[in-house]
Amino acid sequence: QVQLVESGGGLVQAGDSLRLSCAVSGRTFNTARMGWFRQAPGKERELVATIGVAGVRIYYAEPVKGRFTISRDNAKNLMYLQMNSLKPEDTALYYCAATWSVYGAKYDYWGQGTQVTVSS
Repeated sequence: QVQLVESGGGLVQAGDSLRLSCAVSGRTFNTARMGWFRQAPGKERELVATIGVAGVRIYYAEPVKGRFTISRDNAKNLMYLQMNSLKPEDTALYYCAATWSVYGAKYDYWGQGTQVTVSS
């Protein structure tokens, strides 16, 4: 049974930093393509960043480029999202997601989310 558990969210001020973690269990982590998504109140869920199995293929959504860094530690079954220079518009519930499909953009497994709130 695959499980994804996010942690590291919290309430911070604009300009602060946070690091989110996603712990994966139940399936071989180093063959999973991973991603971070977020959903703000009243808005659609949006992609934040993705990372390939070896941590080389990385994509960032435009709003977070230059401020967020996605990474993974395959030895520890963990994925991270380092968030710097946080803005109030980054306030959202952040989810990690995983897929073991070789192709496609659909993620099959999701965590419960961790709340990030950025005050101005």
